[in-house]
Amino acid sequence: MPPIVIKVSGMSCEHCVNAVRTEISGLPGVTDVDVDLSSGDVRIVAEPVPDDAALRAAVDAAGYEMAGETGPSR
Repeated sequence: MPPIVIKVSGMSCEHCVNAVRTEISGLPGVTDVDVDLSSGDVRIVAEPVPDDAALRAAVDAAGYEMAGETGPSR
């Protein structure tokens, strides 16, 4: 399964990165999460891919906001 990419806004430090990574990693099927602080891009490898509502809830639980819908990796 190719990775998907979401955009997360509001992150400003490594604590933010770790919070987002931890929450998304806890979703069923997620095997890898890579967070790029400078761009806000979060690359997720999962089978099955979590739906937008689950991803949005995980990002919200970390204290940040998911901008837009999920999309394929660039």
